[in-house]
Amino acid sequence: MKPQPNIDAIRRILVVGSGAMGTQIGALFALAGYDVTTSDLDASALDRSREEVRRRLGRLAEKGRRSSEEVESALARMSYTTDSFAAACEADFILEAAVERIDIKRKLFADLDAAAPDHAILATNSSTIPSSVLMDATTRPDRVCNMHFFNPALVMACVEVVRNPETSDATVDTTVALAEKLGKQPVRINREIPGFVANRLLRALRAEALELEAAGIASFEDIDVAARTALGHPMGPFELMDLVGIDVAYLVRAAEHEQTGNPADLPHPSLKKMYEQGHYGRKTGRGWYDYEAQP
Repeated sequence: MKPQPNIDAIRRILVVGSGAMGTQIGALFALAGYDVTTSDLDASALDRSREEVRRRLGRLAEKGRRSSEEVESALARMSYTTDSFAAACEADFILEAAVERIDIKRKLFADLDAAAPDHAILATNSSTIPSSVLMDATTRPDRVCNMHFFNPALVMACVEVVRNPETSDATVDTTVALAEKLGKQPVRINREIPGFVANRLLRALRAEALELEAAGIASFEDIDVAARTALGHPMGPFELMDLVGIDVAYLVRAAEHEQTGNPADLPHPSLKKMYEQGHYGRKTGRGWYDYEAQP
């Protein structure tokens, strides 16, 4: 009988993918006292991730949100490697934060499953690809789930824990407890649905905002003002798209359409145009807003 997941057995974490989400999630685990390895095939991406973690945690210390000792201890618990599978051999919990492509994730999960200890949970941070399409690439479907963080992960409190039809209660309970140890507020999602919960709510708002802008009802700037001043949102839907990334918004909708086949799930033409032009928001200096022109 295979051992069941248990929060007390989790000591070493592997985060696969050193992009914006993987970088911050790794830092969260380290701040919570876990030994963390971040892996990526691209060594230069790992270098950028290491520097980004130092910068972000340094700012937490400067603002008094974390002590200098906490930050230094967290940094000392973090390591980086291009060999995901060697790191998986010692991991108790593995979180994948790689590109949003099912074929890549399935291959990755199969390889990680072969390397990881029997008790290890394999989780994906994907906001659109459910673990049910990944679980049969492994020999442990009961220990596979979504653990979906929100950007910026160091700030946003919500973590969605989504079970697939085979996910065990022990896996869900352990993943929820892990989110709580990170200081997050986990949301249990009992049945898979495209977009899960938070993004479905956000999608409805974003879709209406895009339609209002495309129809000339109001400018995207004024729509953002309405969201902030009337609804109390910290930022408007267009500002949020620029922060998260136009490319991310586009690829999320494309992935949802791939799952459902519903034409209504296709990315909005405005998103498609900006994606094809390479205007991804803050990360490229231009999205809905022009950040290069700002002082």
